[in-house]
Amino acid sequence: MSDWTLTRTFRSSSGEVRWDSLGDPGRDPVVLLHGTPFSSYVWRAVARALARRHHVFVWDMPGYGASEMFTGQDVCLAAQGRVFTELLAHWELAEPRVVAHDFGGAVSLRAHLLHGARYRSLALVDPVALAPWGSPFFKLVGKHSDVFDQLPPALHRALVREYVGSASSPGLHPAVLDRLAVPWLGDPGQAAFYRQIAQADQRHSDEVQGRYGDIAIPTLVCWGQDDTWIPVDKGHELVARIPGAHLETVPGAGHLVQEDAPAHLTAALLDFLA
Repeated sequence: MSDWTLTRTFRSSSGEVRWDSLGDPGRDPVVLLHGTPFSSYVWRAVARALARRHHVFVWDMPGYGASEMFTGQDVCLAAQGRVFTELLAHWELAEPRVVAHDFGGAVSLRAHLLHGARYRSLALVDPVALAPWGSPFFKLVGKHSDVFDQLPPALHRALVREYVGSASSPGLHPAVLDRLAVPWLGDPGQAAFYRQIAQADQRHSDEVQGRYGDIAIPTLVCWGQDDTWIPVDKGHELVARIPGAHLETVPGAGHLVQEDAPAHLTAALLDFLA
């Protein structure tokens, strides 16, 4: 995985999923979930560090990254929660530790609270978890995804790069921005980009928001202090809803904490997982 290539495949209910693992299979398993509009690539540095002590599983959700994209694909939160549950069964992981970012946070919460997925612990990094969510841009695209899908490729590319880049506080390295944008360019990437936004429905997080008090496993919430996508106030609110949860704020980091402060995030996760 020297260039972060996912080498394994799983046929899920929402299409082909690309995944891989790092570290000794005999060690404590940790599963990492990415958010939107990202992929497992954002976890590369953290995953490699965690793999020194754990067996780390990474995957691209259906409709994201290297996983399958196709017309009519169901990539909503409800579908991703089901797919994650299917993957855990495929991996034969009865009670892994789970670390989830952004949209992946909602996926992990749905799988745990609605589908019976059991975790040994849960770390949520700037998660989509509390209403209301979705930036004005996100909501505009969601309402007019068919129009945006018809943008000329050059304009679409500029839009994707601007949107992805805004998730970082100090700014992304050009090579990282290129890598994060590439899956959404060309055909079927452009259609997939607007499809996942169009299918993002707050009701899927509303269905579990009232049950956060039922979470009975060790829970860490990490949040970039400079997150402009989901403000850190949401982190304080979320911790207040989950019994025994702890909040770790990350100075100088925006929404993409993995890119903005990988050392700080890795240290916090290592302490928590230990």
